[in-house]
Amino acid sequence: MGHQVMEPAAIEAEIDQLRSFALDALRRRWQVVFGRRPPIALSKDLLRRMIACRIQELAFGGLDRDSLRFLESLARQESDPPRRHLKAGTTLVRDYKGQRHTITVERDGYDWQGRTYRSLSAIARAITGTAWSGPRFFGLLRGRCKS
Repeated sequence: MGHQVMEPAAIEAEIDQLRSFALDALRRRWQVVFGRRPPIALSKDLLRRMIACRIQELAFGGLDRDSLRFLESLARQESDPPRRHLKAGTTLVRDYKGQRHTITVERDGYDWQGRTYRSLSAIARAITGTAWSGPRFFGLLRGRCKS
């Protein structure tokens, strides 16, 4: 799709106007900008943000091929990057609610209680019952863990 020629001030005004749109108006605007119906579950805020992004993309151009390729490669990478920095055989210990949990780094994952997990986050979720960043839970990232 070609770029529309618009002044930056006009783009800014169009985006500012989105703030006053009701949900139905945002859905109609989405239809115009994207050429299809919006996903039904999107909130007003998300509709507004995505429409604003698309308006700017149409006016000023989108990401170049190299940038898109780079972002796609980031999306495909392992969800727990610190694993690359931990050698097989490394042991991680975490005390949680009075119980000690020991994890051993393996070449193909992490061993906890005799089972191999693909990510530290999966183990943290199994231990706590809630969604955790595994590297943060095991103290590999900045920020304190909650017990």
